[in-house]
Amino acid sequence: MPKRLTVVVSQGQSNNPAKRKLEEDIVAALLFEPGIEVTIVPHLYDLKNDGPGMLGLQAITTDFVVLSWLYERATRWTLDRNNIRGKAGTSLLVHESDEDEDDLLDEPEDSDKLRVLDSRPIPNRMIYCVDLRVSNKLEDYVDEVKRIHREISTQVVELGGLGGSPSPTPQQLARVAIPTNDTALKEGGELEKPIDIIEPLRIEEDAKRRWYPVIDYSRCTNCMECIDFCLFGVYGVDGVETILVEMPDNCRKGCPACSRVCPENAIIFPQHKTPTIAGSDEVAGGGLKIDLSQLFGKPKEDDKSIDTAVRERDEQLLLAGREAVGTNVGVPKRQADNDDREKDELDNLIDAVDELDI
Repeated sequence: MPKRLTVVVSQGQSNNPAKRKLEEDIVAALLFEPGIEVTIVPHLYDLKNDGPGMLGLQAITTDFVVLSWLYERATRWTLDRNNIRGKAGTSLLVHESDEDEDDLLDEPEDSDKLRVLDSRPIPNRMIYCVDLRVSNKLEDYVDEVKRIHREISTQVVELGGLGGSPSPTPQQLARVAIPTNDTALKEGGELEKPIDIIEPLRIEEDAKRRWYPVIDYSRCTNCMECIDFCLFGVYGVDGVETILVEMPDNCRKGCPACSRVCPENAIIFPQHKTPTIAGSDEVAGGGLKIDLSQLFGKPKEDDKSIDTAVRERDEQLLLAGREAVGTNVGVPKRQADNDDREKDELDNLIDAVDELDI
């Protein structure tokens, strides 16, 4: 008997017909898969922590897969901030740029730092996150869900429900007479046995578009640079002095400044246009990327630039009717100390390019 797997389909923010069709086709294709239950929620990032969407997801106790229009990291840590946790399952359906990431990036020198996740207990269940932007082919997602289902079903589990098989909830179970490969028709069109089909559970919520940071605790070292830099009361600490996003809706829409000052690339803004800020693993672990377009006059917009972060913060302060503070408040000491270090060959190369004024 296969282990039960819940598949959560997080809908796109818009009513784009192509996206809606892909979502509904995935749901329809999975309805006839034994052991799979499907739940549909509005866009994961927009759900309120105490709304029906998150409460419904918090009620899931099985292993589950989340299909959303977000990078895998953004999905995983959006769930985590709402106390939905589990062991990270690995999806084979990834963006092409992520496939060879481990080969391209060296292990960071400070990989032995203590991360917040190292001190947190993890529930004994698997959570797989899949980005719906990876492919526009229905079969890619259906095949990946089936592969994950086979993978978790091979694990030793404690069986539950009648006769050791998983039992669906009453509101989800619908008994219908539809012939499949497992059920033959008798003469006269009568079924030899009824088939249990699990109807999708649709959770409705009036989810408005939101903008707030999400912390990747597998990278966060609790350095507190974000709380020092942000002047809008977004961050706070819990009972054991661990950084958290305490007042997410205090965040200024469109401002990702705190993510740029985070030394561990641990702060994600899932809706940002820059992949590395939105949760992509392209430069995971502090890998170095050089944008050659900078050499040909493109304005500097480095996703880790302290100058960009200060400018973005000052813009939001002015829009809020407050005074700009520049680098006088909350600029990380590690940035202030940079000028005291002896320049290396890379510094000299950058200075030489700057002098070209192109």
